[in-house]
Amino acid sequence: MKELGKLHQLIISFMGYKIAFNLEVIAMTWIVITVLIFFGFMASKKRALLPGPLQVLGELLVSALYKLTEDALDEEMAKTYGPLIIALFMFLLLSNWLGIIPHLGEPTKDLNTPLSLGIMGFVIAHHAGIKSKGLKQYLKEYCEPVFFMAPLNVIGEFAKIVSISFRLFGNIMGGAIIILVVSYLTYSIIVPPFLSFFFGCFVGTVQAFVFTMLTVVYISVQVK
Repeated sequence: MKELGKLHQLIISFMGYKIAFNLEVIAMTWIVITVLIFFGFMASKKRALLPGPLQVLGELLVSALYKLTEDALDEEMAKTYGPLIIALFMFLLLSNWLGIIPHLGEPTKDLNTPLSLGIMGFVIAHHAGIKSKGLKQYLKEYCEPVFFMAPLNVIGEFAKIVSISFRLFGNIMGGAIIILVVSYLTYSIIVPPFLSFFFGCFVGTVQAFVFTMLTVVYISVQVK
């Protein structure tokens, strides 16, 4: 069980405080970003009426996710938030799949990653709400149905960050713990590779989709 508690950290002192950076998560995150940039470059490098495999895959992902965003919001707002939603899903998908490869780990296994993405979605959703409704109407909705409900409504909004972040983190970390325990019990024969593939591909794909769709829903709730 030592692997779960082992952290490769860079600790920097700043104004009397110590700031720790998880080097493994940073490295895994940049691997995901690099692969996505490379995929985007190769998929769009030679666009043609008779597309190649990478172009087909890219177009399927983009068109499907853009359509879902358009259905949840509207045609005009999808132009603004569609690229964000597509990038978010592809980042989460590849992050969750990364654990399938030996000696690599999922960035989403560290709470900082899903929590950061949850906060990002929260800020974007509320910015969209203020932009769409105006500040006065936006604040007024927190006092509905009666004004003393405002604190509960505010807490409810912040609870969304906790919910969306811990759902992703819990599923990915839970899968990693199960795989590690079974690996020790079976000496990494047959079952652990199957579990790794199951949690990486199936659970990882589902959780990436759920996180992305919840982000779309949060934006939709704020603008309507």
